Amino acid sequence: MISLNDKSAFLIAVVLYAIGAIYGIFLIRAGFRRDDRINYLILLSGFLFQTFAMYFRGLSFARCPVHNLYEAIMFVSWSIALAYLVIGIHPRLRFLGAYAAPLLLGLGLLALMPNMDQTIKGSALENPKLYLNLHATLILLSYGLFGISALSGIMYVTQSYNLKFNRVKAFFSLLPPMERIMKVMVETMVAGVILLTAGMIIGAVALKPPAGTTFSHDPKVQWTAVVWIMYAILLSAYKFFSLGSRKFAIGAIGSFAFIALTFWGVNMISKIHNP
Repeated sequence: MISLNDKSAFLIAVVLYAIGAIYGIFLIRAGFRRDDRINYLILLSGFLFQTFAMYFRGLSFARCPVHNLYEAIMFVSWSIALAYLVIGIHPRLRFLGAYAAPLLLGLGLLALMPNMDQTIKGSALENPKLYLNLHATLILLSYGLFGISALSGIMYVTQSYNLKFNRVKAFFSLLPPMERIMKVMVETMVAGVILLTAGMIIGAVALKPPAGTTFSHDPKVQWTAVVWIMYAILLSAYKFFSLGSRKFAIGAIGSFAFIALTFWGVNMISKIHNP
């Protein structure tokens, strides 16, 4: 009998996300005419196993499990899954699972790659654990919300493309209107910026860098500021300067792609976050 620990529970979650991704392909090819509650339940099961993995991980190390790249990726994918499950309570938004599952699978496979789960002795920041964990949790949750916003952007651009070229298929009648997709995209991005802002404020006010380092010269801190500015400009352009919905959706996709492609490298060269 295989004992359930954090690694085995997370592996089961990744397998379930893979099943969800495969099932999602059939949903897309069938024009979403099949019942997407099945995919929702598959992702819910994966989320529960991933929650067990994070719980076991936290117990084994007696801390919030966001201390290295393996744990950070696991937390980001967990927050994306949580955001989807909350949004997916509305039946007409469950179709996002067909797009969320491949993302969760990709993040899971990345987290399971060799050398991701390296033990780091001590704390990356010399501060009370409560503030450190809260700082990391809020920022990682913001990335999860940005991921959902990007998924909504993909759906918006896809639907816009089909409508533009008169490729209106039967399944579009089962999807929420583009205005609703846009609302999800904007609201999740706003929530992500709020959480990112809160995490940055806690980091600046309640935490202090190790001796010989400063926040202002740390690559990860500078990168986080760039991410915040990027999303703030995108939202401001949409709210106050009449940025088109399609351009906003492309911006949401591109911004999250920037996070996904640069987060790991910046984190590795940061002396504060990866001592």
